[in-house]
Amino acid sequence: MINVTIENFDAEVVAASTTIPVLVDFWAPWCGPCKVIGPLLEKLETDYAGRFKLVKIDSDQEQELSQAFGVRSIPTCVLLKDGKPVDGFMGALPEGQIKAFLDKHVPSEATAEAASEEDEALAALAAGDLDAALDKLQHAVATDPTNEDARFDYVKLLLQLGRDDDAKVAFAPVIGKTGQVRRLDSLQRWMNAIDFAQSQGQAGVTAASFDTLLSANKRDFEARMGKAQLLMAQQAWTAAMDELLEILMRDKSWSNDLARKTLIAILDIIEPPKAKVADGQIPPVDPTVASYRRRLSSIVLS
Repeated sequence: MINVTIENFDAEVVAASTTIPVLVDFWAPWCGPCKVIGPLLEKLETDYAGRFKLVKIDSDQEQELSQAFGVRSIPTCVLLKDGKPVDGFMGALPEGQIKAFLDKHVPSEATAEAASEEDEALAALAAGDLDAALDKLQHAVATDPTNEDARFDYVKLLLQLGRDDDAKVAFAPVIGKTGQVRRLDSLQRWMNAIDFAQSQGQAGVTAASFDTLLSANKRDFEARMGKAQLLMAQQAWTAAMDELLEILMRDKSWSNDLARKTLIAILDIIEPPKAKVADGQIPPVDPTVASYRRRLSSIVLS
């Protein structure tokens, strides 16, 4: 529990709420019900083990903050997420009702544990410890199967390591969401490219086979897409994107925007995982991703 004033409000409430729900308790020393609910909220903060943050604001001392939140009676509690109030209640509610209120907004224990595992996995990836990262991501997905970010990173790492069958097993529970979640669709396109490359290899088709076709006709988009898929399977990302840009420069909408959608999928795949940064800092932008996004936009919008 932290006592908040106008001086530390932005840091302790607004900024903090971008990473964890923050419950603001408006109280006053003379308020009888505040003395009842205050210790109860502190107990719940401990019980929830870091899944939300409790701060207290003395309404008498911080009238500007009270007015900003429209506080007309105390105790009043306001919950913030991503810097904005999302819910609240007034009065000294019993513990059961407060817990029901919190459970609507606070991540479950499984979700919080999975998020922690995912953070540790990203740290392991940054350190080059792929085995540890894979183990952490696998545990995150098992703990919270709804965590699509963890599943994306897990399937992606499996594919990077050449464990295609394991990746397909891990991807199977969300295969029905590819039409709604773009990053999942991106993984599906990568796996399709791997399957395509395997089938072409069995038929004796190589990148040189497609180059022969393209030397005869630069507008043979089927051949150029085939080559791009082989390059995707080899994780030769920039070369694959160059082939897709060649298609887009000649025909932006070819085959129901297939080239554009495939290029976007590659950008999703090669974009580094978003590691946590200090409050107020902007995450670094990968220069390759930024360059190809600009080139794609330039072609599509021209």
